[in-house]
Amino acid sequence: MKNLGKKIAIALTSTALLTSSVMAAGVVGIASGQPGSLGHNTGQAVAKIANQEAGIVARTQPLSGTAAYLPLINNGEIEFGFANSVETEFAFSGKGNFDGRANPNLRVVGVMFPLRTGLMVAADSGIKTIADLKANAKGMRIASEYTSSTIIPYYIMGALANGDMSYDDFEKIPVSNFVKGIFALGDGHVDLTLISLNSGAGKKVNAQLQGRGGIKYVSLDLSDDAVARFKKLMPSGNLISIKANENIPGMSEDANLVEIPWLLLTNKDVSDELVYNMTKVIAENKEKLGASFGAFKRANLSKMAPSTIVEYHPGALKYYAEKGIIVGK
Repeated sequence: MKNLGKKIAIALTSTALLTSSVMAAGVVGIASGQPGSLGHNTGQAVAKIANQEAGIVARTQPLSGTAAYLPLINNGEIEFGFANSVETEFAFSGKGNFDGRANPNLRVVGVMFPLRTGLMVAADSGIKTIADLKANAKGMRIASEYTSSTIIPYYIMGALANGDMSYDDFEKIPVSNFVKGIFALGDGHVDLTLISLNSGAGKKVNAQLQGRGGIKYVSLDLSDDAVARFKKLMPSGNLISIKANENIPGMSEDANLVEIPWLLLTNKDVSDELVYNMTKVIAENKEKLGASFGAFKRANLSKMAPSTIVEYHPGALKYYAEKGIIVGK
């Protein structure tokens, strides 16, 4: 028992050192996901540009995902991190996948770029629209639970609600995280999952399913009632129309997909100067950021400060005021 107690103490000390090391000696911490994830790729690009162009000594800190590190930002244990706008609002208010666990110290810096994603099936399923999906839902297997990516079921539930459906209309197949849910389609474990537009994992699944014509996005319904059902579950998400593009897996035809802002977040007590400088270097280096991570090519300075229930940090507001960017537009 004595040795066990010593091991636990060492483990706790190691964890504390991990979350505090990037904050020592003037180093700015940027929480990110595991290597290869969206959060990790975004963090690497931002840390690089902050170091090179703003003299901010920034280091990424890989953690298991947004649900794990948003509380760390709220508690002031790390300065920056990323999340989509829906999960940010859930975390701030203590709703959704943060039910009963509000994080009121979170503040928004700005949008990095829009995330685009949607429900995906094999191309030979015959399903093209959300109405087709509803007509064929019985007996279809759907990726569910996402125990370490707890925001993902809300994306799926929102898209299903668009077609007046729920998880209960399908056979639920549990997966541990977003990537596992994507690969479950390629491995034949599910018939329906969520895949980000033009993602590396999606390209792999498309190759796996070439014998079935590859993958295909399910086009969502843009009617007022259908959009309202979607927004009830994904309040800061939007539905957008994307033109067919044979170079993007799943987009052999026009489709209506989900778009949600991918935000940089901070803590209310991080200095105005640091947040101002971080906002400025990101806003003014789109080309270099895009060279590091292609998603930044979709960045749009004029849309960097959309409406959200979460307050913007004063340092970010200072930059937007200087540039005449209307916050909350």
